[in-house]
Parts: sequence; structure tokens; C-alpha cells
Amino acid sequence: MKNQGSYTLLFWIINASLVVFKLLFALRPDLDLFTEEAQYWLWSRNLDWQYYSKPPMVAVLNYLSTCTFGHTEFAIRLTPAILGFFSAGLIYSFAKKVYQSSEIGFWAGTVFLAMPITFLEFTFHTTDTSMSFFWILAWYGLYLAIHSEGKKYWVLTGIAAALGILSKSTMLLIFPAGFLYLMILGSWKKHLPNFLLFGVISLLGFIPGIIWNFQHDFYTFRHIATLGGANSGGTQNFDFGLLLARTSEYLGGQLAMVSLFFLPFFLLAFKRLVKTKNETSFFLALPGLLTFLGFGALSLKTWVEVNWPGFTYSTFAVFLAPVLVSLSPSWKKYRNLATGLSLILIILLYIPNFGNWKSSGPISQGEKALVKRMLGYEELGLRVQALADSLGGSNPVIFSESYHTASELAFYMPSHPQTLVINMGSRKNQWDLWPGMDLQVGKQGRFIFVSRNQESPQEVAKFARLIHEEELPYYFGDEPMGKSKIQIWEHLLEYNPVNTSSY
Repeated sequence: MKNQGSYTLLFWIINASLVVFKLLFALRPDLDLFTEEAQYWLWSRNLDWQYYSKPPMVAVLNYLSTCTFGHTEFAIRLTPAILGFFSAGLIYSFAKKVYQSSEIGFWAGTVFLAMPITFLEFTFHTTDTSMSFFWILAWYGLYLAIHSEGKKYWVLTGIAAALGILSKSTMLLIFPAGFLYLMILGSWKKHLPNFLLFGVISLLGFIPGIIWNFQHDFYTFRHIATLGGANSGGTQNFDFGLLLARTSEYLGGQLAMVSLFFLPFFLLAFKRLVKTKNETSFFLALPGLLTFLGFGALSLKTWVEVNWPGFTYSTFAVFLAPVLVSLSPSWKKYRNLATGLSLILIILLYIPNFGNWKSSGPISQGEKALVKRMLGYEELGLRVQALADSLGGSNPVIFSESYHTASELAFYMPSHPQTLVINMGSRKNQWDLWPGMDLQVGKQGRFIFVSRNQESPQEVAKFARLIHEEELPYYFGDEPMGKSKIQIWEHLLEYNPVNTSSY
């Protein structure tokens, strides 16, 4: 493909096609919202400056989309589809700007779309969605700011970073990454005043969260400290097997997030970087490398979720692109095959399993692992709504011991009730900050308990009597995956939650 314009057209065709597949995925009748998506939707029904574990951006975006398109799966999944489209466009533009080549831009944008981490971040609407978009925008802006005169790009980059901080606090990693680059480049003195301006503007996005945490006993800070292993229970005996398990899971997960097919290109690109010491290549690789090493070190102490470092991996696509263009003919064949297979595997996950064509094999097993927290909730919500309606307009309290189940019920029950969560030993969550079950003690009304883990709420909640009980199974295709327990109770006499200090 010699025509540079052809590369541009082909990239936008691939990018737009994946948006269509994402929206079709949102409409799949066999899958429901991911449980975290449902929780963030419920946050949008209770708008605040900050939430237990995250800043408000995900709730604001859900509020805007559902006000426009209603409380539907399509409305929630539309946001990541749109932000993913523009994120890929930014990656394409970034590479084209840096290397003055549409071909390199094409490969950067296409590899970005083919990475599994991109599939996760821009298919499901989580806090990673908007934060990853603003990370790409801010890191691109930082490149433009460093290589231009004046303050314009520094200000715009600060605004992008502030919006990223309002999406997820890990956006703060842009400061050490940016400053380290300037230090190594030897130009930190030259850029220090503008970098400070950028920092001041960026940190404006942190102000709502700081004020909120002062008002709420620093819940978010305690939660983040717990995730980082700060509350691991003091001195523990060294367990080499556990250490090996954590680090192996981390390394394997990160390889999966960037696609194992692309591993040879990473080796070639880093080999070239060591040899040439190219400043631009170093800038593109630095954030992903820093977070990979940083979270790798954290995995020595605690379990690390596979998606945590992934937001910085986006510029790896720009880092790899010039290598992909300069490959030998035989390696270009592998490049085309690797990129094509990565995209095809993602598309296969988007397509419904009509006629059980994905009934067995690795695709089926991979899909099952991906969607296990997206099954049976719509049917469950409709059944609980029918039971609630059968009680004669008494507006029963809907509750669960799991915030995952409580969130899904709030979304899939047509009445969209504000569900409650009782603590039977789990860590704290957003429901600890909302009016809870303790305010219901002594009320004569009906209470509907729903759980996929517990047989009864009676360990912590005492009722006058049980008036109905049933189980509702849920499936992946024709395969049973579990059952939901549904109980209707009357008159809450006591509520004695498990007092936990776990955040």
C-alpha cells in the first residue's frame, strides 16, 4: 500500500468498524452489564464530588448518557465506544505527527485497537475508560508542549490531566513520568516553570476529592492504601510460593494485555531504543515501562489487578509502529498475521453465540471467563420486580450482602430502586456512605434479600418471619453457572453488621 492516503482511510474504516461491533456487543441479549458498570451507573443516580473508591467522572458521564438515551445498556456502553474511537484517533495522530508518516500512524492506531487492554478499557464503561482517554490526550499534549514555544500546550495538557485525575487518581503518575523524562533529557531547568504551571492546573482536578475525603474520614485514601498492601496485617512469614504466584500472574496478565503476538516487536523496539537512544522513542516507551516496573514491584507485596498499569500502555503502540514499518518481508508477514489475529479474536468476543458456534474450545473458555459477572442479572431483576409488585404496592426494601448484586438489581428492576447492602464480613464500600439497613430497624414492611453467595441474611439481620423463598438459576448458553437465592422477609427486628476495618 504505497498511497499514504490509503493508510489513513483504512485506519478509520477499522476504527469505525470496531465501534459498530462494540455497540452490537452492548445489545447482546445473552449478556448483562458488568457488575462494576452497574455500580458506576448507580453512582450516577447519586451524584457527588467523589465516591468511596473513585473520582466522579464515570458517574457524570453515565448521568449525561442515560439522560439522553435512558437507563439502558446501550447508553452506558456508548461512552466507551466513543472515547475508544477518539483515543485510537489520537494514537494515529500522535504517530503521524512524530514520524510524519500515515503508514506509521496506521500501524500505531491499528496495534492500539488490537491490544486486549484497549478492548477492556473501551468496551466496558469503568473508571479506566475516561482516564485512559485523558492519559493519551495529556501525554500527547506533553510531547507538543515540550517541543513548542509558549504556554498554550502546557495549559491544555494541564486541563487534560485534571480531567484524568477526576477520572482516576492513578493519572497522577503523569508527574513523575514527565519530570523523569525532562531530567534524563537534561532540559528540566528550561521547562521547570511551565511544568509547574502544568502541575498546578492538573492538581485542580484533585481538589474535589481532597475536600470530600476530609468530610468522609479519608475513605478513598484508606481504600487505596489497602490496595497497596498497607493494611496487610503486620509482619508475615515469607511465602516464596505466594510471591511466585503473584508475580507470575502479574507478568502473564501484562503480556496478555498487550497481546502475546506482539512480544517479538517489543523486543525489537527496546533493542533499537538501547542502540539508538532515540529521545522520542524513549518518551513513548517511558510511561508504560515505569508503570509496568512499578506495579511489578507492588506485586511482590500484594495482588495486582491486571488492568491497573494498562492505561499507560497506549503509547507503546506509537513506540512499536516505526519498527513494524521497517521489518523485513518475512517479519511483515508475521506482523500482518499477528495484528489480524488479535483483531479477529476481539471481534469474535463481540459476536453473539448464535447456533452455539462458540460452544467449545479456547474462544468459548475465554469468553466464559470474561462474562461470568455479566450473566443472569436482567432475568433476576425482572423476577424480583415481579415479586415486589405482588406484595401490593408496599415498596419493599431490596437488599443483598454483595454490592455487585445490589447494583445489578438497581439497574435491571424496572423501578430502579435504591438498593441496600448489608455487611456480612466484606470490606467497606460505597453503601457504607449511603443511608443503610440500620435505618430500617423496627419497620413493619417487607424486605427482599437476593444473593448468589449466602443462604440467608440471618447472621446479621433478624426478622419477624420469612414469607417466601426461591432460587433462580442462571446460565452461560446452556451451561448452568449458578443460582440466585431470593427471600422475602417481614419486619426487621435487629441489624448487627459485621464491623470490619477493611477498606
